[in-house]
Amino acid sequence: MQKHFQYPRTLEEIMLPPRLVCQRKRILRFFLARVPSEGWTESALQSATIDAGYEETMARRAFPRGVNDLVSTYLSEADVAMLAGLRKYNLGAMPIRDRIKTAIKLRIEQNSEHREAIRRLIALQSTPQYLAEALSALHKTVDSIWRAADDKSTDFNFYTKRALLAGIYCSTTLFWLNDYSTGSTETWHFLDQRIGDVMNLQKIRVNIEEKLKRLEPRIAKFFQMHAPRT
Repeated sequence: MQKHFQYPRTLEEIMLPPRLVCQRKRILRFFLARVPSEGWTESALQSATIDAGYEETMARRAFPRGVNDLVSTYLSEADVAMLAGLRKYNLGAMPIRDRIKTAIKLRIEQNSEHREAIRRLIALQSTPQYLAEALSALHKTVDSIWRAADDKSTDFNFYTKRALLAGIYCSTTLFWLNDYSTGSTETWHFLDQRIGDVMNLQKIRVNIEEKLKRLEPRIAKFFQMHAPRT
């Protein structure tokens, strides 16, 4: 039976007092309601804190780094929600491509109410100020997906798999932002195609590696024959 992966919380999240964690979540909920019109801004954070029934000073207590902490909290909570949702599926009985598709689809669907907030967040993360943390958060998401899919790779494949999945996840998210088909069917078709492309690429890579291994003795012999004699 497959064990469900639970991504560890950050040290900051672990050290937060339980009450402050609840206050963070409450403020974030009111903040997301303001994002479509105000964006991921400090002023929206202040307004959301008041909307949530707190004094303005609570904004800095709950989110010491302001918008940076808001972004981090939102994405971390989305990862946790995805992993919790995946427990309802028997991933171990699925082919690897279906495990990946299920996780990406769930991650997007769970945030379907925040489409405009995600659109604005991507624009924010594309700026130099937020790019480093954006890449770190993306790595955490794709790593969570691979671990939930029971990936045990530790060699170079560990990095290539995550890089390929990052491309699939990002391109699918961008496609979904502009997809208003019923049930986002066009997005899931797009996701199927992207996963298929990567699976085919992996097969081609494996075939090339196998052919190169068969050629190794011949290549070695060729260089031995033409090596200068001493």
